[in-house]
Amino acid sequence: MQTYVDRTDSLMSELHHAMATNAFLGGKDWAALLTEGRDPFDDGAAMREPIFYGGEAAYNFQYEAITALKYRSDDHWLADARGFSIADALAVTKAIGEGHISKLVSIREEMRAKSPDEWTFLPAFMFTAKEVADRSGLEATTIDTVLRAFQFEDHERNSSFTGISEFNETNARPILRLADGSYVLLQHYQLQESLYESPFFWMMADDNYRSTATAHRGDFTEAYTSDRLRSAFGEARVLRNIDIYRGKNRYAEADALVLFGNHAIVVQAKSKRLTLEARKGNDRALRDDFKKAVENAYDQALLCAEALQNPSAFTFRDPTKAEVKIKNSISVIFPVCVLADHYPALSFQCRQFLKVRATASVRPPLVTDVFTLDVIAEFLNSPLQFLNYLDLRAQAYDKLLITNELIPFSYHLRNNLWLDPKYDMVNLGEDFTAHVDVAMAVRRQGVSGNPEVKGC
Repeated sequence: MQTYVDRTDSLMSELHHAMATNAFLGGKDWAALLTEGRDPFDDGAAMREPIFYGGEAAYNFQYEAITALKYRSDDHWLADARGFSIADALAVTKAIGEGHISKLVSIREEMRAKSPDEWTFLPAFMFTAKEVADRSGLEATTIDTVLRAFQFEDHERNSSFTGISEFNETNARPILRLADGSYVLLQHYQLQESLYESPFFWMMADDNYRSTATAHRGDFTEAYTSDRLRSAFGEARVLRNIDIYRGKNRYAEADALVLFGNHAIVVQAKSKRLTLEARKGNDRALRDDFKKAVENAYDQALLCAEALQNPSAFTFRDPTKAEVKIKNSISVIFPVCVLADHYPALSFQCRQFLKVRATASVRPPLVTDVFTLDVIAEFLNSPLQFLNYLDLRAQAYDKLLITNELIPFSYHLRNNLWLDPKYDMVNLGEDFTAHVDVAMAVRRQGVSGNPEVKGC
């Protein structure tokens, strides 16, 4: 075992130095960088390692719940083209996960009576179609269809996976079938993530359905974001798809608009993923992805903010074209950009690439994904709590060095995100999320523990 540990550590060290060499030693003119005041992290090569090590965006139970919402409008296509509904696929993945947990508990007990050289957890990750049927109650043909959709065949060789940033087919199809007809799934989370992401790519391969799938994806992101905000602000204060006109011309659109007293939250939702070329460190691809995913959303939010500060010069209309009156003078505006999918090292990329144009009224933006927004709304379920966090997060925007937005939020619940002005840089590690990890599992999965995150 120690040999495996040492070899793994050696390989990861080699990988780190290879990435660092390309990013910081590959012919860069450091004297020129320092003279020009440029950030050495401000390019694709330097961003490759943070992207590679960027942690998962969602909890497994979030994937399970949100997948059902994401594809509920596409069920007819899935049934016709793939032979199963999204509910069928979720039932199969849930049954596999429950089987893993049950076997892990029993195998651990069995190993107590065995010599250490006989210990193995591999059987816990093996399952049969009958076991899935017994747990899910689905027909054998349906189970077989779902498993084949996520099964990597034994004759395939994953030939496209020639580097760590290349597409790995086993991420999309992580189930292996053995010669005796049983299956192996070494990481259940990988299957949940694939079920959340893969169906969209299946639909995009259908020329006749591509535009419909894209529209449904956008509708889901906007609807889910609005629903989570309503859990904190109430139905009446959250408006969706508000068109803003200057005269007869449409000036801007807010995917969601929250109005609370003299405060407003302008939400722009996007369904843009980080492409493979960007993950490889291609600077042009990385910046192009970021522009489409974040910059464009932020620019649109600023247009909405401009209109909210001068409502007499603009007309606000809801999806029925009815006029929405801005009754209060808006003096504080929080731009919020929300992505539908995991976008690795999103917070770190925002720090490097996003040119923030904050004013006394328009605060720096919160850029996150639907998963973190879900967590924030879970704990901050009142308007004042939610707005207080947005205010503190905006104040700390330039000071925080983080890899994802769950970190400062978790820190806030424990310690309050108010940072002493004497600090101009604060690096928060991912270990701060441990208390939220536990509380979310208690709330969503019913495990034993404290459902609250108590402050220090």
